[in-house]
Amino acid sequence: MADGSELASEMRVVLVTAPDPETATKLARELVGRRIAACVNVVDGVTSIYRWRGAVEEAREALLVVKTTAARYPELERALVELHPYELPECIALQPAAVAPKYAAWLAGEVS
Repeated sequence: MADGSELASEMRVVLVTAPDPETATKLARELVGRRIAACVNVVDGVTSIYRWRGAVEEAREALLVVKTTAARYPELERALVELHPYELPECIALQPAAVAPKYAAWLAGEVS
């Protein structure tokens, strides 16, 4: 059986912001329903400060923490273009250093 660091090479944790918890929950349900993500955590109440079109903006948002695989990541990007209300949705994929083997196996099975 592979160890957590070997399995981690296929796993992705993707950060996506949404304008509110309702939109975030709708996106999360769609991603899990389509088997693009095995799990999505919705974290309400984040404050984002960013530069947009030359101005510094501040917004209350919800953060989605999406768990998927490298193979499903391109489909995740396409789904966000299709479903997300933002003109330019955040979609930042992180590769974990290690993943518990049983969790990695569950995750891979849920998005296959």
